[in-house]
Amino acid sequence: MRRQRTEGMRRSLWLPWLFVAPAMVLVCLTVLVPALMALLMSFTRSGLDVSEPLQFIGLANIQRLLADPMFLRVLGTTAIYLVGVVPPIVLGALALAVLVNRALPGMHWFRGAFYTPVLVSIVVAAIAFRWLYAENGLINGWGQALFGDAFTPIGFLTDPLLALPSVMLVTLWKGLGYYMVIFLAGLQGIPKDLYEAAELDGSVGWRQHLDITLPLLRPYVALVAVISAIAATKVFEEVFLMTQGGPA
Repeated sequence: MRRQRTEGMRRSLWLPWLFVAPAMVLVCLTVLVPALMALLMSFTRSGLDVSEPLQFIGLANIQRLLADPMFLRVLGTTAIYLVGVVPPIVLGALALAVLVNRALPGMHWFRGAFYTPVLVSIVVAAIAFRWLYAENGLINGWGQALFGDAFTPIGFLTDPLLALPSVMLVTLWKGLGYYMVIFLAGLQGIPKDLYEAAELDGSVGWRQHLDITLPLLRPYVALVAVISAIAATKVFEEVFLMTQGGPA
């Protein structure tokens, strides 16, 4: 009996690792090994010719990168993009999740409508917004229809002050529905009894969200903030398709 119990305990220890092992091997081969190779190559001088031996140069690549004014400019633009995208995505997605989580008629339609932009290809979205932002596009067309000759077409993608916010709007439009679903999953995991007990204690309306919803959704807020920040630092398609690199 004791031997069977010992064998069962041993099996319970290695069996989970057996199921996880294929995924761990795949992650090591596709993520960890390439990341380690990229780190090692950053300390060498290498070209496209793989037959040439690698030459160790220490921190020379990093020093040259930090001394490049274009890199510092890109770093600043990325920081602005993070500040302009991550907080609105977190707050907007949370507000949408709270809205569509209500048991009201038609909310299923609104959930689908808010999630639809996620299904749209980024290429299609970028081209559509480029048409909207064009000087002869829909937005400027409305302005000319309302104000006539007194209206000056706005260069949303040619003005250095407007190009970055215009691209940010595309990122927000496409990402809000995705992060809304994450918050919605967290909201539906909160027991209704907590809200009923809070209502008996006099907490109603937005006070319930401050006392119950936000504290219980902290892990989801952190998750959305991290995922959206990573996505914002890797943004490329909408910037290239809409501005071809940005206005001079």
